[in-house]
Amino acid sequence: MKFSNGCWLNKAGVQTFSPQEIYSTKIEGNLLTVHAPCSKIHNRGCTLGGPVITYKISSPMENVIRVRAYHYMGEEKKSPSFELYENENTKVLIEENENNVIFKSGNLKLEYDKNTVEMSFYRGSQKLTSSKNRGLAYVKTEPETEFLEASDKGIYMREQLQLSVGELVYGLGERFTPFVKNGQTIEVWNEDGGTSTEQSYKNIPFYLTNKGYGVFVNHPEKVSFEVGSEKVTKVQFSVPGECLDYFIIGGDSMKEVIENYTSLTGKPAMPPAWSFGLWLSTSFTTNYDEATVNEFVNGMKDRDIPLRVFHFDCFWMKEFNWCDFEWDNRVFPDPKGMLTRLKEKNLNICVWINPYIAQESRLFEEGKINGYFIKKANGDVWQWDMWQPAMAIVDFTNPAACEWYSGKLKELMEMGVDCFKTDFGERIPTDAVYFDGSDPYKMHNYYTQMYNKVVFDTIKEIKGENEAVVFARSATTGGQQFPVHWGGDCESDYESMAESLRGGLSLCMSGFGFWSHDIGGFESTSTADVYKRWVAFGLLSSHSRLHGSTSYRVPWAYDEEASEVVKFFSKLKCSIMPYLFETAHTAHTVGFPVMRSMILEFQNDPACTYLDKQYMLGDSILVAPIFNEDGEANYYLPEGTWTSFITGKKYDGGRWIKENHNYLSIPMMIKENSLIAIGHEDTVPDYDFREEVKVLAYELQDEVKATTKVLDMNRNEVLQVQVLKHENIINIEATGTDKTWTMVLKNLVDVKEVEGAEFKVDGNDTVVMMKSGNSKVACHLV
Repeated sequence: MKFSNGCWLNKAGVQTFSPQEIYSTKIEGNLLTVHAPCSKIHNRGCTLGGPVITYKISSPMENVIRVRAYHYMGEEKKSPSFELYENENTKVLIEENENNVIFKSGNLKLEYDKNTVEMSFYRGSQKLTSSKNRGLAYVKTEPETEFLEASDKGIYMREQLQLSVGELVYGLGERFTPFVKNGQTIEVWNEDGGTSTEQSYKNIPFYLTNKGYGVFVNHPEKVSFEVGSEKVTKVQFSVPGECLDYFIIGGDSMKEVIENYTSLTGKPAMPPAWSFGLWLSTSFTTNYDEATVNEFVNGMKDRDIPLRVFHFDCFWMKEFNWCDFEWDNRVFPDPKGMLTRLKEKNLNICVWINPYIAQESRLFEEGKINGYFIKKANGDVWQWDMWQPAMAIVDFTNPAACEWYSGKLKELMEMGVDCFKTDFGERIPTDAVYFDGSDPYKMHNYYTQMYNKVVFDTIKEIKGENEAVVFARSATTGGQQFPVHWGGDCESDYESMAESLRGGLSLCMSGFGFWSHDIGGFESTSTADVYKRWVAFGLLSSHSRLHGSTSYRVPWAYDEEASEVVKFFSKLKCSIMPYLFETAHTAHTVGFPVMRSMILEFQNDPACTYLDKQYMLGDSILVAPIFNEDGEANYYLPEGTWTSFITGKKYDGGRWIKENHNYLSIPMMIKENSLIAIGHEDTVPDYDFREEVKVLAYELQDEVKATTKVLDMNRNEVLQVQVLKHENIINIEATGTDKTWTMVLKNLVDVKEVEGAEFKVDGNDTVVMMKSGNSKVACHLV
C-alpha cells in the first residue's frame, strides 16, 4: 500500500503518526515493553492526547526477535492466526542505559536509540537493517480515498526497514515476476491468476536478503510490500488495523535464516520415495476411460519408461458434480477393480479434488443442512458460478465439516487411492461468515492452510506418516508442512518454462522444501522441442509430473524421440534417488529446499545474485535447463572445478559457459569435493538404496572433508561415508558397512595401492570395492 507522495508529502487523505520519543520502558522477564508517543512530550499537557505506539518485543527462539507494535491494544484478536513453534525457554538479554534500550537473542540484537528513535538490528556487530525515525507509522485514511477497499476503517500500521547498498530481496512466495524483488510492489493475496502475472497462488509474507537476515510479517490477511519501490532504500510493509506483528530472523547465512524460519513456522514433511518418480496425468479436459488409462500405462511400459504414479484429473467425476467424490460410472463402471488392476502394475494412484461442492453434487444438500459450508451474513449458503455453477465452499473452521470431508476421502482411499491433488483454494470470498466466527478477510489467504491440512492429515491417518503426500496449488505461511506444491497453470512455451522456474525458486526461498510444475506446460500444447527440453528440467526437479489441459502429455504424442528423452531422464532420476532422498531428508529436518537458487548456495558470489535460470539440486548438483530451440545452454559456474554428471567432462568455474546440448543432455554439473550416492536401480524411485550403492567422489580437495549418507525407506541412516584427502592419501571412513558397496574416485587414475580394499581402474575412474565390514580404507596416490 503506497501512502506517500514523494519524499516529504503523503497522498491526499492520508495522515501518518510515528513515534517521536521513548517515554518509558518496562522489562518483565523476557518481554520488553516500550511506550513511544507520536509527539514530543515537553510537559504534562503533552500527555493528554495521542496517538501512542506500544511496542512489545520478545524472542520466540534463539536468533529471532519479534516486534509487535500497537496503537489500540484493546481490539479482540480474531482468528485465524499462523501456528508458530515457539521455544518458551529462549534466553534473552535486555539492557537499558541513558541512550539505548538493547534486546539480545543469541547473536541477534535489537538496539533502540532513545535520541534518534531509530530501531536497529545487528548480527553480532554487523548492522543488518533499521527502522529509522518515521519508519514505523500508524496510518489514517479518509473514508472516500482509494484505501477503503482494503480495510473497513481505513486504518493501517506500516513499517519501513532500510536496504543497504547492493542489498537484494528474495522470497515472498511463488512469484513469477523478476526473481529479485527490489523495485516491486507485492500484495500478499492468494489469487488464481496463472503463472504470467504479478498474481500468485502461494503468497508468503516472508522475505530474506543477501545480507543474511529475514523478515516474517505475522499476518494471514493481505500484507502489502513495497520493496525498494515507494522508497527506494526501504522495504515497506503495511497491514490494515491497529497492530503490526513481525519477526526479524537472523542466522549466519541465508540458508540458516531459512532453517530458523521453518523452525518457527514448521518444517516440510518428507514425501515418500515413490512420489519422486514420474507422475502421468489424464490431463484436464481430455476424454478418457479405463482403456485410455491402460493405453497410457502400457505405452510407457512398452517404451521402457519408468512410471510410478498415475493421476486422474477432474473428469474422473461427472461434469457439474465437482466435488461429489464419486467416479463417473459412464466411463468407470468398476473403479475399485480398475484401481486394483493399476496397482498391480506397481503404480500409486492420485485423484483430483477441490474444496468446493457444486449444487448438482449429491453432497450439496447434506452439506447445506448440516452447516458444512461457509455462509452469507443472512445465513444463506455462500454460492457463486466461478468454476462450478452454483458451487458452495466447505467451511473447514467447522470440525464436523472437516470430519465429513475427510470421510469422503477415506472412502476413496479404501478403494485404492493413495493421494490427492488439492487444487484451488485461492478464490475465497471476504464477505462470508464462518462457523467459528473467523475474520473472513484473514481467512482469504489462510483457507488453503486448513484445506490442505485436512487432506494431508487424512492421508497420514490412513497411510501413515511416511506415506503422506499431496499435490497442492495454493498455500500460505506454514503450507510447507504439507508437500508437494506445484506451479499452477502455465503456458506451453519456453517463456512459461522460465517463469515457472522463477516462481519455484522464489517459493523455495520462502521456506518450501518441495516443488513441481507441469512438464511441457499446461495450457495449449507445446512443440516437441519445448516438451523434450522441459522433460529434462522436470525430471531434475524435486517432483515430476506430465500434465496438461486440452491434450495428452504422453511422450509419443509429440514424437518417438520424446519417449527416449523421458526414458533417459526418468531412469537418471531413479538412479540418483539415494542422493535425492538424503537431500529430501535435509529439507525435512533442517528446512533447506531440495531445489535451491544459486544465491542460496553461493551467497558470497556476486555473480549469483540475479541467477534464476539455473539452480542447485541439493548442495552438490547444478542444473541449467535449456530455454531455446537451438539447444544452446548459457550458465554460470561458481569458483572451483565442476564435472558433468552425464559426460564426465571437467570445467573450471568462476566463469560463464556457452555450449550446445542434444535432447539427451543437460548441464548437470557436480561441485568439487562432492560425494553423490548412486543406486543400483533405475526403473523405480523406491528401492533399497543401500543395496549395491555406489558413492561417486568428485575432485576431492586437500584437507576438506566430504560426507554423504544413505537412508532406507524409513528414513534411517544405513550408510555414512566420510572422505578426507591429505596430500597423496585419500582416507575413506564409513559406518553401516554390513553390506558391500563401491567408492568411485571420478577422473582419478593415479592410485598405486589401497589399504583395506581391492580396486581397479575403469576408464578415467578408480573403483574401490568396499567389502562388508570395511570401515576404514586408505588410497595411496602415485
